[in-house]
Amino acid sequence: MDDHQLLTGVTEAVTAAAQVLLERFSTANRVDDGRSLLAAIDANDAASTAVLRPALERLRPDAKWDDDEEGTGTLGPGEWWVTDAAEGNVNLVHGSANWGVTATLVRDDVPVLTAVVLPALDQVFTAVRGAGARLNGTPISASRKTELGAALVGTGQAKPGEASEIRRRMSDSIDRMLDAALLVSASVPATVQLVQVATGHVDGFWQFGQVRSGLDAGALLVHEAGGAVIDTTGAPWTLASEDCIAAAPDLARPIAAVLAR
Repeated sequence: MDDHQLLTGVTEAVTAAAQVLLERFSTANRVDDGRSLLAAIDANDAASTAVLRPALERLRPDAKWDDDEEGTGTLGPGEWWVTDAAEGNVNLVHGSANWGVTATLVRDDVPVLTAVVLPALDQVFTAVRGAGARLNGTPISASRKTELGAALVGTGQAKPGEASEIRRRMSDSIDRMLDAALLVSASVPATVQLVQVATGHVDGFWQFGQVRSGLDAGALLVHEAGGAVIDTTGAPWTLASEDCIAAAPDLARPIAAVLAR
């Protein structure tokens, strides 16, 4: 099947996994300590993966599976499934609606199709490279804002326990961006911020460090929604990039310039 046909099956698989998590979700969800938090996160991951992985493997039996949820860098030749069975799991555990399930097919280190389901928000984002991005079947477009001083931008941690250098760069960048942009937020997960860029509700996003499962889906959605996706040097973003900027086309380079100061 071609990528458009494949996307239908991928969306169904991601939706089914998301439904499993939705049944485990409540706005009353809370945890009391670190051990309970990790146990709840692991249980959610296992429940969703048990549905998601077999479904994707049936769709593309020869595609490899990216087993490292915090993996970075390139994957190599061929097709790979890059997924997050509970993206924003920490939010789910704490009763917030900002979580979902993602699956992206990466071909020769290029994301070519993705489905992102945020079930507590009733949102299904899809994209096929070269064919645009959609929310619940309707085409979406990134912001066309041109003034960074009027922009809403955001950032966040790529993963818990970031290296001290990444933490320093992140805190310094927020301080500089507070002088340059209208409003600055910091939250997780990256995918939830990136879909906001793809829909034009947020004008830009940056993240130091790179976790494939957190960036691949959102980067493709922003690209297909007409946004710009680059690294902090201004080069096009790839799986080999060390950081990521996704923004309105006229804001990506101004954001990079602020981050480079």
